Amino acid sequence: MLLAPVLAAVRALGRQPVGERAVVLIDGPSGAGKSTLADAVLAAWPGPQPPTLVRLDDIYPGWGGLDAAIEHIGSRVLRPRRAGAAAAWQRHDWETDRPAEWHSVDQDRPLVIEGCGALAAAHAGVSDVRVWLDADDGIRKQRALDRDNGGFEAHWDQWQRHWERYRLREHPELWATLRLSATPGGSAAEAPGAHRAKSG
Repeated sequence: MLLAPVLAAVRALGRQPVGERAVVLIDGPSGAGKSTLADAVLAAWPGPQPPTLVRLDDIYPGWGGLDAAIEHIGSRVLRPRRAGAAAAWQRHDWETDRPAEWHSVDQDRPLVIEGCGALAAAHAGVSDVRVWLDADDGIRKQRALDRDNGGFEAHWDQWQRHWERYRLREHPELWATLRLSATPGGSAAEAPGAHRAKSG
């Protein structure tokens, strides 16, 4: 249900080979299922060249690092890549709370970026398929807390404050070309205004 419209959107770009150098962004609140959807997109990618996957969870410099990761992925990956320059991202080591190694991003492969903050307004013009994935608040909170074995629980309120500020400032849903719901019985649809937001 969730995977099919994403793959259809990649095919609809009309590139040959299918998905050539396509940039897919997947955003939504914590626990909505972004990582699971990104894994499924990689496994079923319709083109011959598998994408590079970048998870914003690996970039946030701590629980207050949402805005820093948004800036990092835009300035270090998306904009340089669109300009044909070298692109790379730096992992944050959560255990030591310090910057870690850098990872280069292959210019010739498609790219999938998933995580809270992926659909910042500045990323719309340097991406091709933009997915907003939502889910019922109760379901997604339980998923998020279960996933991290309770480690997220002490930071949930802090993260939610940063997340809500991001949504009020960036209006990420408006930049989506697809809006999907991971709630049982939810639907998938092209986002209103998606053609206006597409980068071409």
